[in-house]
Amino acid sequence: MEARISGDVTVLLHQIRAGDSAAADKLIPLVIDELRALARLQLRNERPGHTLQPTALVNEAYMRLVSDQARDWHDRAHFIGVSVSVMRRILIDHARRKQALKRGSGDLVAFEDDYAGFSYEQADELIALDIALNRLEKMNSRQHQVVELRYFGGLSLEEIAEVLNVSPVTVKRDWIAARAWLKRQLRTDALG
Repeated sequence: MEARISGDVTVLLHQIRAGDSAAADKLIPLVIDELRALARLQLRNERPGHTLQPTALVNEAYMRLVSDQARDWHDRAHFIGVSVSVMRRILIDHARRKQALKRGSGDLVAFEDDYAGFSYEQADELIALDIALNRLEKMNSRQHQVVELRYFGGLSLEEIAEVLNVSPVTVKRDWIAARAWLKRQLRTDALG
């Protein structure tokens, strides 16, 4: 059953790429539960009552994903991997707007209630992590992907291996190395 669904998702992704707008409507029932689970994982570290709820995160991510006609979707695993990245980007944008409020940027003050779910400290930490991850991506793209899929997506080492088309041993090695590098970076950045 799982293989059939995965195959159906792949076919629909290729149809979306070809411009078939009806395929997007058929895709959502097949991936919605997985996207909601990813959204809950993405929001797990936010304080209770965060204004950006999993459903809103899924909706925003899904709209961005299916409107990207240039994306060459390989399969379901690729779609899920990119979904994690898109959701992370939405949260980073959310945190940056929260930081702008903290700095007193006049044009966003009217929207302050929209960002009440992020504490300033959480926004700062998320942005610091994003900066470190961007540095890691420039140094080692695969390690960046492993961190993103594991930390933000909650995927197992085996699932990440499937998405990246490498062995689980390689993923484990990348995960260990990337975590150590990120810890050093975040410690160094915090010390200023």
